[in-house]
Amino acid sequence: MKIAQIAPLVESVPPTLYGGTERVVSWLTEELVAEGHDVTLFASGDSRTAARLVPIVPRALRMDGIHNSTTYNIIMLDQVAARSHAFDVMHFHIDFFHYPLFRNMAHKTLTTLHGRQDLPELPAIYRAFPHMPLVSISDHQRKPVPPVNWRGTVYHGLPEGLLKEGKGEGGYLAFLGRICADKGPLEAIEIARRAGMKLKVAAKVDPADQNYFDEQVKPVLDASPHVEFIGEINDGQKQEFLGNAAALLFPISWPEPFGLVMIESMGCGTPVIAFDCGSVPEIMEDGLTGFVVENVDQAVAAVGRLNRLFRPSIRSRFEERFSARAMAREYVKIYQSLAAQGTSPQAVQVAAE
Repeated sequence: MKIAQIAPLVESVPPTLYGGTERVVSWLTEELVAEGHDVTLFASGDSRTAARLVPIVPRALRMDGIHNSTTYNIIMLDQVAARSHAFDVMHFHIDFFHYPLFRNMAHKTLTTLHGRQDLPELPAIYRAFPHMPLVSISDHQRKPVPPVNWRGTVYHGLPEGLLKEGKGEGGYLAFLGRICADKGPLEAIEIARRAGMKLKVAAKVDPADQNYFDEQVKPVLDASPHVEFIGEINDGQKQEFLGNAAALLFPISWPEPFGLVMIESMGCGTPVIAFDCGSVPEIMEDGLTGFVVENVDQAVAAVGRLNRLFRPSIRSRFEERFSARAMAREYVKIYQSLAAQGTSPQAVQVAAE
């Protein structure tokens, strides 16, 4: 198939450091190319891909201190529209920016929703464009969304060779991701303290979260000798960081749409102790790949049960459920269904409404 992947521009594909969506777009794009599809990637010019790259900006916007990509998204969408005749399907990963321009080509588009959907302004856009084909990254993510044209739920997947099973002999708990209240860094610090274990924190601090970090997190870090704050790490550093950890702490308090770090941890055979929010019960298998808990007390107790888990089994479940190959093949099924229906009178009528 001839497939266009339309990526965010704030980060490169794949990102140099933090960047969940861009990382998933990269894994999907490379797997589609490996399976013989003709793929064009619209992304920043510093992206690295085996696909045909259409660079919209010279490098990731964040590298130039730009975090609002609206202007550049408009430029990108104009370029995608000009080439739309060349693709069987155009797969968007930039929320709903393309809806007005592509509403009459809806049957050739697919939009993966990567973010939270419980924001008050979102139902209006979905009610205005209910025919646009959508994919969710967990079933839970769909709950706040009004009736729309769901084409499936596709869980994220990463290349099987990217990470390998680690031994977990570092004697520490891990926190990986981004510093913000919803991610639970303070809860992770408290869990490790009460469990009597060291905590290593590898996390990015976004400008929007700088005040939270400075005013609430840093004072606790400074008063917590059991915590080592590493900062942001890249993909190459995750193997050692996660593979040596006794467990990953994921004490979230928000409707997490997926939680990529959970499957990265599983890829290292490292169990996850996660709060029961958002997609967690879909991704985690309680008592097999980790423990799903309700609060800090239960998380502390779960640390004491980590020796009941078997790291090779965690790695095996990752391979079965969350590989890039499995993700790509699920998307291809959806692409093919769109292509099969795209020329039908009913599909054309729906796309034009």
